[in-house]
Amino acid sequence: MGLRRRRRLYSLPISPLVLFGVVLIVLCSSFVNGNSNSTQIPITPINHDLYHTRGALLEEIESLVHRHPSKLSMETFSAQNKGYHAETTVVTYCRNKKDCDDRSKLKILLSFGQHGRELITTELALRILSILSEEEFLSSAYPLNLNNTLDRLVIKIVPMENVNGRKLVEAGDLCERRNGRGVDLNRNWSVDWGKKEKDYDPYEENPGSAPFSEPETQIMRKICASFEPHVWVNVHSGMEALFMPYDHKNTTPEGLPSQRMRLMLEKLNRFQLNDRCLVGSGGGSVGYLAHGTATDYMYDIARVPMSFTFEIYGDSTASSRDCFKMFNPTDITTFNRVLNDWSATFFTLFSLGGVQMKELHPNATASGFEKWVSIDDYLNGYLMERKSRYGKKMEVLELGMQEIRTYFRLFLLSSVLLMFMFCSRISKSGRQIVSAISL
Repeated sequence: MGLRRRRRLYSLPISPLVLFGVVLIVLCSSFVNGNSNSTQIPITPINHDLYHTRGALLEEIESLVHRHPSKLSMETFSAQNKGYHAETTVVTYCRNKKDCDDRSKLKILLSFGQHGRELITTELALRILSILSEEEFLSSAYPLNLNNTLDRLVIKIVPMENVNGRKLVEAGDLCERRNGRGVDLNRNWSVDWGKKEKDYDPYEENPGSAPFSEPETQIMRKICASFEPHVWVNVHSGMEALFMPYDHKNTTPEGLPSQRMRLMLEKLNRFQLNDRCLVGSGGGSVGYLAHGTATDYMYDIARVPMSFTFEIYGDSTASSRDCFKMFNPTDITTFNRVLNDWSATFFTLFSLGGVQMKELHPNATASGFEKWVSIDDYLNGYLMERKSRYGKKMEVLELGMQEIRTYFRLFLLSSVLLMFMFCSRISKSGRQIVSAISL
């Protein structure tokens, strides 16, 4: 979800006279001290000894891919809307490229850096790619036999989803979580889009002009539709938590798949994270509901059976104005601990993912289970971008979707009525024949 900055928990009515008095006292105090900035909260700058700039990070990832072409490949996707342009880099890991299209493989899609201010998430993306390429290794505290696991996986990693928002953060707006034109990408998806809670803050949660109005979310939807992952993880910072659907309500889905997801998160929390994390639905655990999130879309519309949001770090002692400190470790010890702990968590997830899929679908390959959807979901985005039978992508215009659904329902209703009339006529004709025979 990406934790919002803390809000004021309560407010008291203040009369104009009292307010004037408070302002006068503050002004007098500033005048006497001679320095109105003496009581300002210090703002922590980006620690460039620990964190890459956006350009340096993407260049390092590109170099990593070039050094390991047998395992890694990279694509850049671009989109634009009303003069606003965005590009997204996607790295694909497959241990043996000849087997990448094997339908028995578990497909995993990971997104980092959806909110610009959460720099630690993009550093984790780089660390995971370095381990997958075997240039770095998991800490000895987390011994995992990965050989068999990695042979069965295809992983797509989006190391920095919100490049334009990251530019604003590096330019000095350390609290910016939105994209380059002020839209929160984790409120721009179609599930329960646009609903605003009482504490709605446009600076934190602007959902955009329509679902998928933003090029970044359009790109992510295309990647999901073509890849059809079995596991989705949206990686954020602001707290430590392992979330499953739903974000827009304080409940989790019903049934065995939901139970399996929770069990997996509880295992990760217990064995890799020392029970530090909140576990459950985002809407039920974080303290507020979020509408139009990527994870709710992935689970409800794209039918990704294991859809998660991981929150990997948060400093609860930081001021809400000191955003770099609130969302990112500032010292090397904590920085390394976060990357070590969460790298191990992700590789444990990779191991558990295949086991969970087999338990859920024991008679199916990893990608062979059916994804049944309602006609509303079908028309509202699930197959808006799918491969045609000729392998090309098609995209249905979102405009007029309500009218299409209405016409479809009218068609169904008229078909039922015609069938009823036809059956009634047959019934009457049958009675006439029987009557004639009896006579």
